[in-house]
Amino acid sequence: MPQELTTQEQFDAFVADVARELGTHCRTAPLPAEDMSRLIVDDDGRALRVRQRDGRHPEQLRVYAALPDESEVNSPSIGVTASSARHVAREIVRRLYPLHAGAVQHAAEMTALRQAEEDARRSAVEAVTRALPGAVVQELERRTRIEWQRVAGPQGEYGPAQEDLLWVVVGPSGKSVRVEVSSRLDAVVPMLAAFARAHEGS
Repeated sequence: MPQELTTQEQFDAFVADVARELGTHCRTAPLPAEDMSRLIVDDDGRALRVRQRDGRHPEQLRVYAALPDESEVNSPSIGVTASSARHVAREIVRRLYPLHAGAVQHAAEMTALRQAEEDARRSAVEAVTRALPGAVVQELERRTRIEWQRVAGPQGEYGPAQEDLLWVVVGPSGKSVRVEVSSRLDAVVPMLAAFARAHEGS
């Protein structure tokens, strides 16, 4: 028979019973600013969020696998009826824990991939900034923008200042960059020619 979970106190007591049924020294804690919800954490750091699905069906619960970083990995969850604490704990072990383990592994793989991308991008940025002393670096979402500027007047002459601008965007993997240049034609053409020569026969 479904449990009466119409008050926060009843809900908290029921989730505490579920935690005891799960064992592994599980403990519960509140979820700030969330009514009819509770956190269960075990000694291994594995965490679950238990929530009432809606007030019209207080016996219907949703249990989520709480992950350290849920920005890229969807948190798996199961629906379960609060017929008893033992039933809910059994369904968590049978249905949710395998999903939880898979999600944690996927999250770790995504974190490692993101770290490898950041390391490669940082190396590329360092190579570009060594070639462009005084460049300004701006970090964007999975990209890095580098801006280099030089203002100079004609040598030995009076006249308007010449502004040279170079923008470089390093992509997520750091393996390629996008470059935009604004300068005098006689400065840009040799640069393009040198680039073409560097890629001859490649």
